[in-house]
Amino acid sequence: MQHRGFLLLALFALLALTSAVAKKKDKVKKGVPGSECAEWTWGPCTPNSKDCGVGFREGTCGAQTQRIQCRVPCNWKKEFGADCKYKFESWGACDGGTGTKARQGTLKKARYNAQCQETIRVTKPCTPKTKAKAKAKKGKGKD
Repeated sequence: MQHRGFLLLALFALLALTSAVAKKKDKVKKGVPGSECAEWTWGPCTPNSKDCGVGFREGTCGAQTQRIQCRVPCNWKKEFGADCKYKFESWGACDGGTGTKARQGTLKKARYNAQCQETIRVTKPCTPKTKAKAKAKKGKGKD
């Protein structure tokens, strides 16, 4: 008899716990705590100081405005923003005229409804070939 009572008590406790977890998950999915709005529009993440690090992102929905904490990585590409994620091709050959090499990226993900370009092109300076040759000679001389 006592075993049945204990099992029933344990069952009710488990049921209450799973119900509380389910309610918590529903609240997280809504976006902003204490808000009834479903269509939030979020602006870019603005760092508190300099051009990277912890900052805030403002969101609006109807007459409501909210600020949430966000973080801008310190190695982000300023031209296309931290909320636009791209998949890049390999770097192309070095252009002797400009001394740069380029590659193209296609949009993979736009976070927080960011306005992103579908494709972008980025460049970087070519590495001097003399350094590569010097390293190769050092390696061969050690054999």
